[in-house]
Amino acid sequence: MAKFTTFCWALLLAVSCLINVEAIDKVTRSGRYLYTSSGRFYIKGVAYQEQGAVIPGADNSFLEPSTFIDPLSDSDGCSRDLPFLQKLGVNTIRVYSVNSSLNHDSCMSTFSGAGIYTIIDLALPLNGSIDRDSPSWSTNLLDQYLETIHTFNKYDNVLAYNVGNEAIISNTTDVAPFLKAAARDIKAYLNSISSSALVGYAAIDGDSTFRVPVANFLSCDPSNSNSSSTSIDLYGLNNYEWCGDSSFEAAYAGVEGDYAGYNVAAYFSEFGCITSPPRLWTEVGSLFSSQMSDVWSGGIAFSYFPAESAQGQFGMVNISSDGKTVTTGDDFSRLEAQYGNVTSPPNTPSQGSSPASYPSCPGQNSSFAASTTLPPTPNEAACDCIESTFGCVFKPPTSNYSSIVGSLIDTACGLLGQAGSSCDDIGGNGTTGVYGRLSGCDPTIKLSFTMNEWYQINGMQPESCSFAGNGSVDPLGASGTASAFAAETSCVASPSATFTPTLPSGLATASSGSGSSGSSDSGSNGAVPVLGEGQVLLGMMSVALIGVASGIWTLT
Repeated sequence: MAKFTTFCWALLLAVSCLINVEAIDKVTRSGRYLYTSSGRFYIKGVAYQEQGAVIPGADNSFLEPSTFIDPLSDSDGCSRDLPFLQKLGVNTIRVYSVNSSLNHDSCMSTFSGAGIYTIIDLALPLNGSIDRDSPSWSTNLLDQYLETIHTFNKYDNVLAYNVGNEAIISNTTDVAPFLKAAARDIKAYLNSISSSALVGYAAIDGDSTFRVPVANFLSCDPSNSNSSSTSIDLYGLNNYEWCGDSSFEAAYAGVEGDYAGYNVAAYFSEFGCITSPPRLWTEVGSLFSSQMSDVWSGGIAFSYFPAESAQGQFGMVNISSDGKTVTTGDDFSRLEAQYGNVTSPPNTPSQGSSPASYPSCPGQNSSFAASTTLPPTPNEAACDCIESTFGCVFKPPTSNYSSIVGSLIDTACGLLGQAGSSCDDIGGNGTTGVYGRLSGCDPTIKLSFTMNEWYQINGMQPESCSFAGNGSVDPLGASGTASAFAAETSCVASPSATFTPTLPSGLATASSGSGSSGSSDSGSNGAVPVLGEGQVLLGMMSVALIGVASGIWTLT
């Protein structure tokens, strides 16, 4: 009996040790570097998203997709791709668009169990991002970003959330205040749920006269009090300067110098030039060496899946038509070899030796137009309040109305301008730092506001609310211009207020229950650890072994 007892306890102890596998190590930022418990952390990653439909056009010179395929909701696809991601040796994947209404448990568990982190962009194609041509930071975008965070907060392998990707180009630096406001509000929300996921932005490469001030603006403190509240944590640069078998001096020396004194963690959010094929990926050797480790914390190779661009075709693998088989290409094999050579990048400086600092913001000049006055936090309650007072509201005959909102606002604002009025109340100007009372409202509420203004100017004649059948008279709305103005000032009492945002009411109610998708304040990166399939199997084994041990005890 004693022998059986000793055997059982030894067996149970062995199983217990196997079960207590550490969750994926937490990544934190200290000053301008990333760390895990074992030292410096470098992002050794790959872009991981099948490309959606691309519709070339005058307004889409970058060939950005108009639809998207959420790769983290495809459990079979993630299981199919994991061996190849492991063969590449990546520790991070970047995903550009996700659907917060879908289930991501299997993929996130699969990748967590393999030690793979995710960088998740919060924007969506078309109407789901801050528009560089007509920027705003509004309730619909804030809610969308919060819904995505709510969905992914329970996973332990979310490294960062990006608030934008290439929204700022050389002639649209006035977009920067809107992105900085988004970073401020998302950061406040993450702090409120005890999440340590980082807040990032992925920048387009280009002339340093606008690129460097943008980077400094996104990581600065407008209050000059060394506060991190409006700063990003992680700056990404989509850089394709290393083409063919180039060299550090030819490709990277300039960009290294540009960011030599940068104050937050930085990485190449995309790399892999295709204009001088074949892609040799020899930049990996420099990126993970002491030549660049003082400034950069790794990078993301673009792209695992085939992707069409204005420059040409990217991609390392092809997927069979039935979605079951992966065929790797030469790009894959060469990157595998180069990543395989990254065995021990510099492990200095040690954590804590690089204190955080948030300098004053860059000033405006001919190539940088961003004001340090940021848009307010979008206030859904205030927007709903003012909408309830409109006598003429936007009620389109079709549910697919997103494509017409912008043109209808332009039409209504043109009419108001001709009548001596304006759309200042719904506008925002990132150069002057002036934002209208309703600048943070959903575009449909902004449209209703302009319709209602025109309706009132025309004596509330029903035909003036038509707007080609997209407007409808609401008899419960305001009875005149004076009452509408009073309602506006009452509903939006503090138009420049900033505060910690909360989940949209529907999600907030759902998360107070016991559903598996509810937010949690515990776990690595502010998340509940998700067990990989191996750990689940070990748990099942332990239950079975405990049962066997109990049986042996009884028999003896």
